Amino acid sequence: MQINGIHHVTAIAGPARRNLDFYSRVLGLRLVKKTVNFDDPTTWHLYFGDAEGNPGTILTFFPWDHVAPGRLGVGETEVTAFRIPAAALGYWTHRLVAHGVVHDVPQKRFGETVLAFRDPDGMRLALVAVPGSEDEPAWDNGEVPVEAAIRGFHGVTLLVDKAEPTAAILADVFGFAEIAREGGVVRMQAAGTAHGGIVDLRAAGGFLPARMGAGSVHHVAFRAADDAEQARMVKTLVEKFGLRPTEQRDRNYFRSVYFREPGGVLFEIATDAPGFAIDEAPESLGSALKLPARYEKRRGEIEAVLPALA
Repeated sequence: MQINGIHHVTAIAGPARRNLDFYSRVLGLRLVKKTVNFDDPTTWHLYFGDAEGNPGTILTFFPWDHVAPGRLGVGETEVTAFRIPAAALGYWTHRLVAHGVVHDVPQKRFGETVLAFRDPDGMRLALVAVPGSEDEPAWDNGEVPVEAAIRGFHGVTLLVDKAEPTAAILADVFGFAEIAREGGVVRMQAAGTAHGGIVDLRAAGGFLPARMGAGSVHHVAFRAADDAEQARMVKTLVEKFGLRPTEQRDRNYFRSVYFREPGGVLFEIATDAPGFAIDEAPESLGSALKLPARYEKRRGEIEAVLPALA
């Protein structure tokens, strides 16, 4: 059965060590995979998620030491939101204060309490207090108690010129449906999934276009159970929407197809299989540098130039 929703979100960061410290120590996410940018093997590609690296929990980064700040604009993800237990909201408010994290006061959005904050690069994030999520699996890294730990993605907010064309892609290709509107934001939800099941569309016609840089989300990936489901989605994009997705690309842990949706946001379709445990035991995820086969002969050279993480 196809499970819809977000597979992962990939963003651009500044120094890798700072990025690792913030997401693994301050936010308490598990470092699921250490690999490299397949198009630039001198750059880390770091994956953070839950204990098993499940789709719907994975936030990944391309960190560059000297990257210029990005500029939020049309055609970009505005906010990436995580789920937390409702009772953990006070814990997280105090934790953000204690770590000097820039944050807003909690607000109500679509009937949910949302704590917005930013990472060291200015990436816009949020924690959404979700009743019942305390029963979902979580990674306990010793710094964030399991009862307060992040439970994967709640969803993303996309900044687009008009909501309708993007909503049509989400509905007809990825199985989302509109469930509410509030303050000019259209909320789309994927049925049958708790993690990564929300996409909010904020129409901002006439606003400046996004400029990629530190703190910017590079792309949002949506789930396909397997190659056949991915091919069906591509067929719909081509035949119904006249889009031209890329060819399939093997990312070792999933297989990917990319396209620019009508609102300008880069979307990916990523298969659930084979998953992050294909080259590491579940208990050892993220412990060693993993390279695609074509780069193994350059391992020594690559390890010598990658920035230190510790």
